[in-house]
Amino acid sequence: MAEEEIFILTDHDGSEREFKELFSFDSKDFNRAYIILEPVSVNDGEDMDVIPFIYDKDADEGMLQPLETDEEYDMVEEVMNTIFNDPKLQ
Repeated sequence: MAEEEIFILTDHDGSEREFKELFSFDSKDFNRAYIILEPVSVNDGEDMDVIPFIYDKDADEGMLQPLETDEEYDMVEEVMNTIFNDPKLQ
């Protein structure tokens, strides 16, 4: 089994947190790949936020980019809702 990649993200306060891939997918409509990250560890009482990104695994820098449009965010949200709510996909 391959070791999962850990992404270290810095929040607006300068704190670093580790995230891992929850799932990724390609969109033909937007001609891009996307990745959904989840925290590696969550403290008791803390919500587990998942974060979507545009994902370019071949980029030397800027591998993760924020979603650019409302339409793109709506599409990613629809994919996430489908996966999270379909017991066959869990």
